[in-house]
Amino acid sequence: MLSADQGRSAALTLALLRGAVAAGLGLGSITVLVLALWIISPDSGDSPAGALHAAAGLWLLAHGAELIRADTLSGVPAPVGVVPLLLAVVPVWLVHRAARDVLVPDEEHPALTAGSGLAAVAGGYLLVGSAVAYYARGGALSVRPLSLLFPAAVVVVGVAAAGVWAAAGRPVVLPGRAPSALHRALADGRLRERAATVWRAAAAGVAMLVGGGALLVAAGLVWHAHPARQAFVQLSGDWSGRVAVLLLAAVLVPNAAVWGAAYGLGPGFALGTASTVTPLAFSGRPALPGFPLLAAVPAQGPGTLPNWAALGVPVAAAVTVAWFTVRRAAPSRGGGEEAWGPGATALVAALAAVGCGAGTAVLAAAAGGPLGTRALAEFGPVWWLAGAAATAWTVVLGVPGALLLRAWRLRRRVRSGWWWLTGAMPPQERERERERVREQERARARRAAYASAAPVPPPGPGAEGDFTPYDFTPHDFTPYDFLPTEPWYGRTARPEGAGPSGSAGGEGLSP
Repeated sequence: MLSADQGRSAALTLALLRGAVAAGLGLGSITVLVLALWIISPDSGDSPAGALHAAAGLWLLAHGAELIRADTLSGVPAPVGVVPLLLAVVPVWLVHRAARDVLVPDEEHPALTAGSGLAAVAGGYLLVGSAVAYYARGGALSVRPLSLLFPAAVVVVGVAAAGVWAAAGRPVVLPGRAPSALHRALADGRLRERAATVWRAAAAGVAMLVGGGALLVAAGLVWHAHPARQAFVQLSGDWSGRVAVLLLAAVLVPNAAVWGAAYGLGPGFALGTASTVTPLAFSGRPALPGFPLLAAVPAQGPGTLPNWAALGVPVAAAVTVAWFTVRRAAPSRGGGEEAWGPGATALVAALAAVGCGAGTAVLAAAAGGPLGTRALAEFGPVWWLAGAAATAWTVVLGVPGALLLRAWRLRRRVRSGWWWLTGAMPPQERERERERVREQERARARRAAYASAAPVPPPGPGAEGDFTPYDFTPHDFTPYDFLPTEPWYGRTARPEGAGPSGSAGGEGLSP
């Protein structure tokens, strides 16, 4: 039996190992992929150690670290800062899961606090990361030291903190000096509900932007199918080269979707330091490497009507933010009293728009970066321009759209006018609404009582022998006295004093 201090030390050690194992699993998956490509490549002139160094560099790149490529044609080391977003999914998910599972109660070890669990998991993960960075410094892809602190370490700690927060039940904690109105809203659940609505609406807006950008990229690739095929053939000589190019294009598909979203938002993206691509124009001299995904870039010159149609992507994102806000602000199955006011609806929609802009800025910062020196020093969307444009689109269109959708859901045809738009419900309509809600509650209670009624149990074995048929005859029933069936002329004797019908006191006829 371990003491309290020994149990806590064992729990911290186990959490540290969880972080190290998560890092090892992510590194192992990328290493297996790189070694498989190295094995099937017939003209690979590098050694297994070179392949391992490349795998270590790619794993660090997946966390946002900037690499330095020493083997260049000019002999000048070139930076590589474009993070393959699909490659980053596995490490991010592993560290999030390790941090989430560290707070699960265990019978053998005491439960850790959120802070100690976060420190242990992130510490174990970063220890493995430091060893990998030290190993990769002598290879063809070394890492810039400052990028290990920001953004690589910040990404690991942030994702681990999100996992710990999710394991703790996603608590909302306010500082002691916060306004009393916020504390009251937190106590009755309104603050948590509206914060969750902000999060969902912002995430839905970002997803709509990225999905619309992916649709733009797909349309561009279909429109420029021949240049894309030529670029693919030039880069891949044999079948192993084609597999490598396909894998590289696959891990860069989310980056292309973010580029398409930035294009639809208006700021576009840079193809070098002297060229910018926007829906209005494709200007400058692009430093365009030969790659299949880059064939989706529109032709140089001023934009045309198909290019301007890309502006429908942020409009769809703003409508999505408004819809996800109004789903909670004015529920379709609730009464008018359950709906939020216009001010609260507008505030939640505005905060969701800010969250959508922040998420777009983070994705744009990860999807772009330098690919070399001089002309290739800027490649991809500018993060702050993309974030500001996403915020502006969703605020300008999303907030009024949320108010209009709320008004449409709360519409009532009454003589008092447009109270559903202003939120000032007249007294008679308020009483009618309350009665309607009470009637709905009574109907739900009746349905619940009917559904909870105990069913009649089926007869058990041997019940047939105990069955008694129901006697429908009343207890005081006297059988009906039917008339005799013989003919009348056969009755020769009558009771004395009876008439022809046998009734007393009648005078009969002689036969």
